[in-house]
Amino acid sequence: MNGTRPPLSAPFGQAGVSLARQLLLWLLLPQLVLWMAGGVATYRFAAGYANEAIDASLLQASRSLARQLKPIGNGLLIDFPRAAQDVLEADPADKLLYMVSSPPGQFILGNQSLPPPPAPSGNHAPALNTPLYYDGTMPVNGRAALNAPAGQPLRLVALYLRFGDEANAPQTMLVQVARSSTNREELARSILVDMLLPMSSLVLLMTLIVWLGIRAGLSPLARLRLQVEGRAPTDLAPLQLASAPRELWSLATAINTLLAAVQNTVATQKRFIGDAAHQLRTPLAGLKSQTEIALQSTADPELRARLQRVHDSATRSAHLVNQLLTLARAEPESVMAHDRQRFDLRRMAQAVTAEWVPRALRLHIDLGMGQDSPEEPSTTTAPPVWIEANELLMREALSNLIDNALHYAGTGSQVTVHVGLSPLKADTAVLEVTDNGPGIPASDHARVFERFVRGTDSGEGCGLGLAIVREIVERSAGQVALIPAQPQGLCVRIELPLASATLPH
Repeated sequence: MNGTRPPLSAPFGQAGVSLARQLLLWLLLPQLVLWMAGGVATYRFAAGYANEAIDASLLQASRSLARQLKPIGNGLLIDFPRAAQDVLEADPADKLLYMVSSPPGQFILGNQSLPPPPAPSGNHAPALNTPLYYDGTMPVNGRAALNAPAGQPLRLVALYLRFGDEANAPQTMLVQVARSSTNREELARSILVDMLLPMSSLVLLMTLIVWLGIRAGLSPLARLRLQVEGRAPTDLAPLQLASAPRELWSLATAINTLLAAVQNTVATQKRFIGDAAHQLRTPLAGLKSQTEIALQSTADPELRARLQRVHDSATRSAHLVNQLLTLARAEPESVMAHDRQRFDLRRMAQAVTAEWVPRALRLHIDLGMGQDSPEEPSTTTAPPVWIEANELLMREALSNLIDNALHYAGTGSQVTVHVGLSPLKADTAVLEVTDNGPGIPASDHARVFERFVRGTDSGEGCGLGLAIVREIVERSAGQVALIPAQPQGLCVRIELPLASATLPH
């Protein structure tokens, strides 16, 4: 595992609408429909109540007007003083219109232009002393009476009364009272608004409560997503969910079962690699020893060339086996990867560098420790740099970096190891290995950290050195990067967190 994460993408197409939005839509849509239905029902109820109130006032006015008409023989005594007219027409905005007539069309009193009541069905006579409510419109010739545009809707009541005695042929009197329907509609709208405002507030409050409930209900799903997104590709530990819903618990159980199967497969492969490497070390070491003895005991040039090729192949194979073992020890599942201790990074780097000096001298390469870190001023005695990691693995990482530098820098080059503190990141130690060799193209800097990938075709490496370094550094919560050196060469920079005991208080 090289620690790189693949891009997150939908394997079966684009992602659809979020579950939270779908739940909110399906919960709020019925509320909206009910709110609209409630508004329509409220308007109808309000219009009905307004009609009842207006009809009651019209009936009262018609009976009061009828009481002002007193039969005398075959005629009528109209006792309708100006004060009574003023009472009926007191409200200019909602003026009552009235008309008294004696069918079939003998106008007696009031506004002659009021629309007549609907004719009774069949040949039946209209019911006496029974109010008949109906709607009409103001005719064109009635504009002056209502002091409003023609065609304005009206609400009317018609009351048929009998006057006169039996001896003198009783007659029928029609009393009509009308009022504009505009006030009725305004009253209905006012009732509707007064009821819809609290209903809308309740809908908004319910929407907020539903949204909060959806977020609370989906919070275990968000925690599961964070657990999956926040882990490294090599982390196959089971997902942890406390008090999750049953549906999500089943999903997490299925994922944990899959992770356990993958972890078992990976562990089996790693055990096989480790066991195979251990088994190969002994015969390879014996092969190297035998070829060395054979080279010393023969003088035949052709045989020595063949033995030398066998010896070189055995040396490369032993080096590959050692790197595979180091990589196995650096894996997250390895016990050694979790075994950390506090040690001085500078002293460790000095010891490892000293171990590689003899080989550097044989290759005519100048290898040494920098007098100080690249960012710190020179001091007589460099202070210790304490970190917390597995010292054996860190020695392997630095050895791989120095080995790569000596292998690829070339004869006559310089290789320098620096240890210090980062000037840009607080509480961070820096370990650098710099050479002035040909370097690695910037386009290959990320790729060379993959296993069995080499940055150059020269040499006889196997492409595991930088992969091992990256694995070890990441297990120590650090970072590693390649930086071009000036004027030429390559700098491998490792950044590691300082041990907690060395942090300032």
